[in-house]
Amino acid sequence: MSKEVLILVDALAREKNVDRDIVFQSLESALASATKKRFSVDSDILVRIDRNNGSYDAFRRWKVVHEEELRDSQFEIGLADAKNQIENIEVGDFIEEELEPEMFGRIGAQAAKQVITQRIREAEREQVLSDFLDRGELIVSGTVKRMDKGDAIIEAGKIEARLPKDQIIPKENLRPGDRVRAFMLKVERAQRGPQIILSRTCPEIIMKLFELEVPEIEQGLMSIKSASRDPGIRAKIAVHTTDKRIDPIGTCVGVRGSRVQAVTHELAGERVDIVLWSEDPAQFVIGALAPANVSQIVVDEEGSSMDVVVDEDELAVAIGRGGQNVRLASELTGWQINILTADESQKKSASERESLLKIFMEKLDVDEDVAAVLVDEGFTSLDEIAYVPASEILAVEAFDEETVNELRTRARNSLLTEALVEEEKIQSANTGLLGLNGINNEIAEKLSDAKINSRDDLAELSVDELIEIVELDKVLASDLIMQARAHWFDSDKNEESLKTEESSVNK
Repeated sequence: MSKEVLILVDALAREKNVDRDIVFQSLESALASATKKRFSVDSDILVRIDRNNGSYDAFRRWKVVHEEELRDSQFEIGLADAKNQIENIEVGDFIEEELEPEMFGRIGAQAAKQVITQRIREAEREQVLSDFLDRGELIVSGTVKRMDKGDAIIEAGKIEARLPKDQIIPKENLRPGDRVRAFMLKVERAQRGPQIILSRTCPEIIMKLFELEVPEIEQGLMSIKSASRDPGIRAKIAVHTTDKRIDPIGTCVGVRGSRVQAVTHELAGERVDIVLWSEDPAQFVIGALAPANVSQIVVDEEGSSMDVVVDEDELAVAIGRGGQNVRLASELTGWQINILTADESQKKSASERESLLKIFMEKLDVDEDVAAVLVDEGFTSLDEIAYVPASEILAVEAFDEETVNELRTRARNSLLTEALVEEEKIQSANTGLLGLNGINNEIAEKLSDAKINSRDDLAELSVDELIEIVELDKVLASDLIMQARAHWFDSDKNEESLKTEESSVNK
C-alpha cells in the first residue's frame, strides 16, 4: 500500500502540475478526515505520510494550555496534566496519542475524496496564478467567456479573470466570444480561491497599451509620466524623453497616426491627447490644456492651484464640454486649474489687492502707500513680512533698516495676537461642546466663529444649519444636536420627578 501511495502522489502531481508536497498534504487531510469518523466527539487528528517510503501514522492530539485557559478538553490539555506525561513540555506544544492508521483502501468515503480533489484544485489555481504573475504581464488579453450580473468573465489561457461592471468602458457592449484586453487591477483572495480583477477604465491601461505600441518606451528611450481619462470619450497622456533626437509626441502618434489609432480602437474610440511633460508646472499645465491657447498663468504653490487666463474666444475650448478638458488637465498635472478670462483675472487681482491692502493697513497700522509698496513687491501675507529674511525686505528701495525692523515687529505682534484670540475661541467653545462625542478642536473653532459657544446654542440648530457651518454628514450632525439637547430632556425628567414628590407629600 505504501508503494501505491507514492505512485498515486507522483501521478497526481504530474497530471495536475502541482508540487508533490501539495498532494501529500491533501492525502494527509483525507486520511485524517476518515480517521476522525471513528470518534463520537470532535477531535484533532493528525496524519503524517513519510515522503520517501509512503508509510503513514495517525495521531490524536491535544494542545497544551495554562489551566485557567482550558476551554475544550477534546482539543486541549492543562500544563500540569501534560507534564505528568512529558516532563519538559511547554505551553503551545502538543500531546500526541498514536492511533491505528486507517487502511488506505478504505478511503472510499466521499468526504475524503472531496478533500483530495478540493485541495489539488486549489493548488492548481494557485500554481496557474503564480505562473501568470511571475511573467509580470499587467495587460490581460482574453475572450469573454460569459456575462455574470453585468460583470464579464474573461478567459485568458488557463486564467479566468473578472471584469466588473464598473470597470467596463461606458456604452461598451461586451458579449461572449468578444476579444478584449484589460489591465490587471488586483488579485482578490476569496473562499473559492484567488481571482484576478481587471479594468478597462483605469488610467494605467492606456499607459500600458502605449508601451506595447511604442518600442521606444519599452527600450527606455522615453516614458509616459501620467495619464487621465474620461473612459471611452477622451484621455490625456504626458510623455517625456531625455534623448533630444526623439520627438515624444510624434513617436506616440506614429506614421499616419497608426500607433495612437491602435490604442483608440482598443479603447472603444477614446480620443487621446498627447502632452509633452515638463518639470516646470506652469509649462506642463499650458501643454495639458491644449488645444486652448493660454495668455497668462498665475501659480499658487501653497494651494497647489493655478489661475489660467485665456481669451474670451478660447474659453469654451479650454474648459471643454462639461468641463472635460480642464478636468482631465487637472488630473494629468496634479494641479487645481481655474480658467479665467482676462476681465475676470483683472477683477480677481484687483479684489485680492484691495483685500491685501486692507489687511496690511489694519494689522501693521500703516498708511495705504506703505501697504501698496508691500503688495507691489510681492508680499502676500503677514507671515512673509514677519519671517522672511530681513535682507529681502531691505532690498525694497522705499524702506530703510529701521522701517523694516518696525514692520517685522508689528507683523509678529499681530500674528501673536491672532493666535491668542483663536486659542480663546477654542477655550470658550471648550465649555461643554468638546465634551460631546464627535467634536474636536477644529469643529469647535468653526462653531465658535459662528457664535455657537454652548450646548444650548448647538441644540437650537437644525441639522441643515449645522451642516452649513461645519461640513459633516447628516448622521453625525443629527447625533451632535441630539447630544446637545440631552440635558433638556434630563431637566424635564427632574421637573416631573419634583412635581410627583410634591404631589405625594400633599396627599
